[in-house]
Amino acid sequence: MFRKPRKINQYRRKGKNFIATNKIKPELWNISDAETKEALKVKGYDVKQIKKIHLLKHQVCISYWDAKGNICSSFFSYRIFARWQEEVEKLIYTCETLKEWAKLNYVMKYEFAYYHYPSEIEDTLHAILENHLSVLKITVQQVVLQNI
Repeated sequence: MFRKPRKINQYRRKGKNFIATNKIKPELWNISDAETKEALKVKGYDVKQIKKIHLLKHQVCISYWDAKGNICSSFFSYRIFARWQEEVEKLIYTCETLKEWAKLNYVMKYEFAYYHYPSEIEDTLHAILENHLSVLKITVQQVVLQNI
């Protein structure tokens, strides 16, 4: 008779991933055929040659010939490219304050909760994020000590 209240996940916020917050703009990347072929091979696709790459705001449409000569086409997340990890690392290193770091950490929690990241990439990004946090804490302590 009564409906159950809807369960809402703590990270489910509209428009809070790296692309929606305009922190990363992959639709402006000039992705090469070699880069695309490498990313698809890492994902387990048997790619002979890339036919067409169509960049969209949140995903990329890739048409390619497989090893059997069939034409395949599908939509892929930009997160499959090595360049994505490089861009996220740049975002981490450009955080100059603890407040910026906290905002970035919040977006990264959302990213890891809702998008598939290979475990090695996720572990690497976590390590870089934690290392940068400790660097920021040390710099804050040094500034405080210098002002005394």
